[in-house]
Amino acid sequence: MKKFLLSTAALAALASPAFAADMPARAYTKAPAYTAPALVYNWTGFYIGGHVGGAFTDGNNLMGSDARFMGGVQGGFDYQFAPNWVAGIEAQYSWLPNSSNNGVLFPAGTLVSGNTDQIGSVTGRLGYTWGPALLYAKGGYAWRDNNNISASVAGVPVGFTTDGNHQNGYTVGGGLEYMFAPNWSAKAEYQYYNFGKTTFTGGPADIVGASFRNDEHTVKLGINYRFGWGGPVAAKY
Repeated sequence: MKKFLLSTAALAALASPAFAADMPARAYTKAPAYTAPALVYNWTGFYIGGHVGGAFTDGNNLMGSDARFMGGVQGGFDYQFAPNWVAGIEAQYSWLPNSSNNGVLFPAGTLVSGNTDQIGSVTGRLGYTWGPALLYAKGGYAWRDNNNISASVAGVPVGFTTDGNHQNGYTVGGGLEYMFAPNWSAKAEYQYYNFGKTTFTGGPADIVGASFRNDEHTVKLGINYRFGWGGPVAAKY
């Protein structure tokens, strides 16, 4: 029995190389190339930021058509859905220089000037995003401090009355926002503010009945810090 087992083992050892030689060669498969994870930009979350820019009118306004510097702050919340749409709400407050141009000189010599030095808004906004960019429109409630109107004749202040201070109004606008780094985005935005018309109801005869629009066109650049509900940028594998 022992001789039989030894003979069988020796025979198997001799047959193994021949059997291996008859087996087909193993096919070589190249490892797949590494693909970096795609970035998914998430706009959902709260943000705060600041802006600078300019304000101007079309000329039919007590502030004239001269552009004025403006700066301010903003904050809000966005929600991304469906999956490339973004809806949100934003509050914004801006300061303007407390100065005006030469005003409007009436034929009888009454000089009237006005200045709006603070404006704010609470708006909804809706946008479409692709990658790090967000194109949006906005609109809602607008507020200003007051119309700061003054009237004078030959440099001497005179009394007058108007139909109201027109502090409340509406605003519409739009812009483009770009997420340039985790938690940071920059935007360029146009916004129009309308507070109706101011009509003089009393004062020197040449100004009574005169009406002027209370509106502002603004262009601004801003930057936002986004707290991110789950982070503004994620990796998709």
